[in-house]
Amino acid sequence: MHSAPSHRQRSGSHPGTCPSAFPARWGDATVRGPASCSIQHSPPFEGLATLAETCTHLDTITEVTPSARGCEECLRTGSRWVHLRICRTCGHVGCCDSSPNRHATAHFHTTGHPIIEGYDPPEGWGWCYVDRIEVDVGQPTPQSGPIPRFG
Repeated sequence: MHSAPSHRQRSGSHPGTCPSAFPARWGDATVRGPASCSIQHSPPFEGLATLAETCTHLDTITEVTPSARGCEECLRTGSRWVHLRICRTCGHVGCCDSSPNRHATAHFHTTGHPIIEGYDPPEGWGWCYVDRIEVDVGQPTPQSGPIPRFG
């Protein structure tokens, strides 16, 4: 098992870029290359400015039960999302980076859980935030019922 990266909040945005940002091709159109990030990574994610050739976190992929039918945090606050992502470590369902609140990426920054799956609908791809590479997550996570629409 890999240890989770340590993160700490920093006021404002730092001049660097977050290496965990999604490429735009996965429905996260607001991200074009690495995105600005309000988290200071500790230790720094040096050497992750480009996509990795292989993922070193495949052992963290588990069969999970979705935490909610839609973005867990958006459902609580009445916010909208564009697409959903599910954490393949714990089952947290969060919204994508095209959504106003970017809860899936926030979950990664809080927990260090590295791999998510496209979940709305199950899209058959996974993404490792740390290695910045698309991964095969195996069998897509089944949805626990109809997903509310908020886009």
